[in-house]
Amino acid sequence: MPRLSVFNSPLLLGFDHFEQVLDRVSKSSAEGYPPYNIEQLAQNRLRISLAVAGFSMDDLAVTIEDNQLMVRGKNTQDDSDRIFIHRGIAARQFQRSFVLAEGVEVTGARLEKGLLHVDLELPIPETQVRQIPIEDMERPHVPTNAKTIDVKPE
Repeated sequence: MPRLSVFNSPLLLGFDHFEQVLDRVSKSSAEGYPPYNIEQLAQNRLRISLAVAGFSMDDLAVTIEDNQLMVRGKNTQDDSDRIFIHRGIAARQFQRSFVLAEGVEVTGARLEKGLLHVDLELPIPETQVRQIPIEDMERPHVPTNAKTIDVKPE
């Protein structure tokens, strides 16, 4: 059964890219490891915190690929000589991606008490108003809202 698109309206022109982004997000959000929080620090600042207990700085990588923030973890610790009675602490490799809106900047990342914090800054949108001239087809190349001056020859 075909999926109905939210962007199917004739009033939403040029939003095909958003539909592709939503598809990508829905596919990547199925994985639940590692758990994370997203908090708003200020009007234009966010922080993503991922629970990465057991991972060292060398095991983690934060990259930006196109408009996706990618966080990867690969535990390089060799546990082959250890015998576990119960192993409840996940130490498997992971890849978590977040789709970033255009203009969002990653301002830093730090590892603190088993949490990887990634700070983001959102652009402050500027309101733009632009006048579009309307061309009068009865008088080509003269916009209707342009001023004309009649000059009589002497």
